[in-house]
Amino acid sequence: MKVEATKLDGVLLITPDRFGDSRGFFSESWNQRRMAEAGIDLDFVQDNHSLSSKVGTVRGLHYQTPPHAQAKLVRCGRGALLDVAVDIRAGSPTFGQWASAELTAENGSQLLVPEGFAHGFVTLQPDTEIIYKCTDYYAPDCDRAIAHDDPALGIDWGVDPTQRTLSDKDAAAPNLADLETVFTWEGAA
Repeated sequence: MKVEATKLDGVLLITPDRFGDSRGFFSESWNQRRMAEAGIDLDFVQDNHSLSSKVGTVRGLHYQTPPHAQAKLVRCGRGALLDVAVDIRAGSPTFGQWASAELTAENGSQLLVPEGFAHGFVTLQPDTEIIYKCTDYYAPDCDRAIAHDDPALGIDWGVDPTQRTLSDKDAAAPNLADLETVFTWEGAA
């Protein structure tokens, strides 16, 4: 397993080993013992699986507030997506900054998005399937979103804005500057 840091502290790109032959491949997408050995100690309680049929489908930027904040481990089961994490921890030196990774069924890479980060993705191929683990259950009263196209974030989604498909909820999401701060950077004094 390969674990790579991103420019955001705690957001990791994890690529499990794959063992292949003429039949295909085998890979452990999650192994709690191996992750703990790599310094990743999370207890996942929910697995989610979504399908986005159109290229340019944007989901996010989503997060849950305490007491139901979630860390997520995101991978692509079919197709390809650009996965994005945004630091929303008050006092963080990287507050409002983002990191992204292209996750595909072929590369098998996963993005670990800790609590205190908003998460979103855009599909790069038709019929893209996204599979992700969460450390807390979905709690509608704690569900929040940030505008994916907030100019202050400047996220390069790699897809023409006129070709993006969003839910009504995501299209109406507020900008980062309009959010109530609910996460605090642990390094803040």
